[in-house]
Amino acid sequence: MDMYAKCGNTEKARNLFDKMLQRDEVSWTLMIAGYAQNGYGTEALKLFQQMQIAGMKPNMKTFASVLPACANLAAFEQGREIHEEIIKSGFQCDVVVENALIDMYAKCGNIEKARELFDKMHRRDVISWTAMITGYAMHGSGKEALKLFQDMKKDGIMPNHVTLVSVLSACCHAGLVDEGLQCFNYLREHHGIVPTMEHYSCIVDLLGRAGRLDEAQDFINRMTLQPDSAMWSCLLGACRVHHNIELGESVAEHLFELNPRDAAPYVILSNMYATAGRWADFLKVRKSMKERTVKKMPGCSWIEIDKQMHVFLVGEDSHVQSQNAQQDS
Repeated sequence: MDMYAKCGNTEKARNLFDKMLQRDEVSWTLMIAGYAQNGYGTEALKLFQQMQIAGMKPNMKTFASVLPACANLAAFEQGREIHEEIIKSGFQCDVVVENALIDMYAKCGNIEKARELFDKMHRRDVISWTAMITGYAMHGSGKEALKLFQDMKKDGIMPNHVTLVSVLSACCHAGLVDEGLQCFNYLREHHGIVPTMEHYSCIVDLLGRAGRLDEAQDFINRMTLQPDSAMWSCLLGACRVHHNIELGESVAEHLFELNPRDAAPYVILSNMYATAGRWADFLKVRKSMKERTVKKMPGCSWIEIDKQMHVFLVGEDSHVQSQNAQQDS
């Protein structure tokens, strides 16, 4: 079951779980973790509730497994209740659980509570520091993230590749371009961190947001790795914001080659043409989408009401509350 879940086959893992004649805390925890790690947060939370109804007592690993599901769904109320259960169970001082709580509160929007827990920790590892830096990055608090990064180094904690992503992300959202470049070079040269595609994408995003598009393109050209669609998408988004159609056309061509069925570059490029009043080019891109049967995925939003997550898709009215929501608006 654990093998199937870690390989991404949660359906097979669940089939095995359902066929078990006897289940212990390990069985429940493995299945909950499998759902959470594969992006099925709602299923993870449902199974956690079923575990308690079945009379099973969650252990430290169970709590550490279910909290990421709350974090990724921004299910604050459920996360807060699980925190209360953790305190009652006596696991609040475990560093793994504390790290998961910091991550959950930060992703659910309560960065103050995340920092409060961080400051009260008796022992912090690299994950603790990285989770808190990531939280500040998500909330656009770049200077706080950088200060915490400096404190981390003073505390003798060796940053890892995830820490670098978090620091660069913080610099991106706060517009701290030079600081981001300095951190990138520092960690690569002094800590031996080999940059991954995610690190390179952060630098492209950092330069692109600041309007330094030529530098971003030059950075891509000098990379040792082959740029992927995520990196080109960052640059295309920057071209849209800064109205650089010429570079945007070139970047879009790379995306068309990498993934011809992805609607995003078609939509962005056509919108750039529309903004510039180039309607012939706009229609040409839209025609190309139709000929290649490229369809734009509908947007969605979700909200937590009475500890239940509700998902709404654009143009879709199958949810039981869709009609009420439309009438109220």
